[in-house]
Amino acid sequence: MLLRNLARDVRWLALLACGGLLALGGPSGRAWGQTPAAAEKPIRMAERSGPATSSRPALTEAQPNEHPLMPALRWAKAGLRDIESLKDYSATMVKRERIDGKLNDPEWVFVKIRNKPFSVYMYFLKPAEMKGQEVIFSDGKMWGHGTGIRKVFGTVPLDPTGPIAMKGNRYPITEIGLVNLVRRLIEVGDKDTKYDECEVKFFPEAKINDRVCTCVQIIHPVPRRNFLFHVARIFVDDEMNLPVRYEAYEWPEKEGGPPELVEEYTYLNLKLNNGFTDADFDIHNPNYGFKPRK
Repeated sequence: MLLRNLARDVRWLALLACGGLLALGGPSGRAWGQTPAAAEKPIRMAERSGPATSSRPALTEAQPNEHPLMPALRWAKAGLRDIESLKDYSATMVKRERIDGKLNDPEWVFVKIRNKPFSVYMYFLKPAEMKGQEVIFSDGKMWGHGTGIRKVFGTVPLDPTGPIAMKGNRYPITEIGLVNLVRRLIEVGDKDTKYDECEVKFFPEAKINDRVCTCVQIIHPVPRRNFLFHVARIFVDDEMNLPVRYEAYEWPEKEGGPPELVEEYTYLNLKLNNGFTDADFDIHNPNYGFKPRK
């Protein structure tokens, strides 16, 4: 029994470290007591029939004799400075990842992100066994606490890239956020432009939780050592002109089979420039459930 309890507690500590390549933050006010919006509605996509309207480069098909990824890369590079200029943002993040070959159940987390200095607050909403757990990353340090019987451990310091924090997670909390997402997309896209075997399509009117988005779908038909995924989809909110969902799939295990989901992140109720202060990323905040050790 003792060994089973110890294993469970180690798993809890790992869950506290739930990071994500795309994490944002959510509703304003005392959001730690709120429940997220209903699960995003089925995604509807139709191929683009005309150019997008945006102050940034349009998400349209490539010009003759250029790599099909170039329009998306131009958009990402032009928009990176705008995203870096955001002071902070919040959202309800819905995360699903495949770890060691197993696709985990979705996790719902309310998140606050501040770009400078980089700071993160997370409040777990779903599943039920995780509800109420909190994590803070600030000033290079990470802290977390559990709920129920696990709360007896109090506020626990964690190494963001250590084995406990990384157990059950694809990425450390230090890689969370819009800026890191777009930088990573640019890095991978730049590498992929050196190779052929890349199909890119743009779909307008793709709905994420009733938000109108443009979906960029990238397909590498044949598995190659230089490609990180078989299919990737990036959903860009048309009004905010920000990426709000990312999906990546591996090649099917059997020929003709469905692609295997590797990672999926959706950001609902995205709110920008909330005016977060140091108190929003402080374990001594009385609105949070941390109990710092004396």
